[in-house]
Amino acid sequence: MHTIVRLPNGVFNPYTGIRTNLLFFEKGKQTKEVWYFEHLLPEGYKTYNKGKPIQIKEFDLEKEWWKDRENKKFKKNCWKVSLEEIQKRNYNLDINNPTKKEEEENLSSKEILEKLEKSFEKSKELIEKIKGEI
Repeated sequence: MHTIVRLPNGVFNPYTGIRTNLLFFEKGKQTKEVWYFEHLLPEGYKTYNKGKPIQIKEFDLEKEWWKDRENKKFKKNCWKVSLEEIQKRNYNLDINNPTKKEEEENLSSKEILEKLEKSFEKSKELIEKIKGEI
């Protein structure tokens, strides 16, 4: 096994809503490391469903990455895990995207407070709008 493409929830709705992974193997080659690629939902989608199924053109990013995996352009979507790390995890392949953690951890207290204030302001606006409609 050399690659896992992680698909988002809903790809196989209504049959299952759980995440699906595509596993890629190369016959005769031993696993040394596993590349992960996280397929993100298109902008405006919360999930795939019968009315909004996954489209083949949405795999263009994966196709481009496949040819140049080290390209920094894809760093938010892909990561590599060594066989040793997988063995330490008792061969559990459910390894989350580490770049998402980095993004969250890199926020300063000031940035977090600013985001919270904006969120509270938006919530207050929505509450006032709803009250006005009652």
